[in-house]
Amino acid sequence: MKYPFPSAKIEDAFDLGDTEARQGLLALRDLIFDTAMELPQAGQIEEALRWGQPAYLTPETKSGSTIRLGVPKGARFGLFVHCQSRLIPEFLTTFPAWDRVEGTRAILFDHASEIESLRHGWLIKRALTYHLRPAAKG
Repeated sequence: MKYPFPSAKIEDAFDLGDTEARQGLLALRDLIFDTAMELPQAGQIEEALRWGQPAYLTPETKSGSTIRLGVPKGARFGLFVHCQSRLIPEFLTTFPAWDRVEGTRAILFDHASEIESLRHGWLIKRALTYHLRPAAKG
């Protein structure tokens, strides 16, 4: 295990009957921590449970918007961000027509092979530094 779980409850949240979903969620988890290591301005990343799902926060710096991992209705697994943020719209502007999305709240996946570190790492980086960027004008 690349990054140990902070608690048995969080580890249990990844204990899914669907092996493909579990592998995908663990790959996204690794990508979140790998990306965070490149962002000293985000500070220490906290892994917690929110609504029973693994969530990633920046409690030291409050630089980020919460990222959650879970199993949506329309896919095997997904990466969720705050639906009222600009994260998904900015992602879709930067990477149009690459991914399935659920409104302004999630990127949807069916297979771990769909995770792309450059593209999805870009979204994770934006989420972990969301409050450090100037607000959009308009």
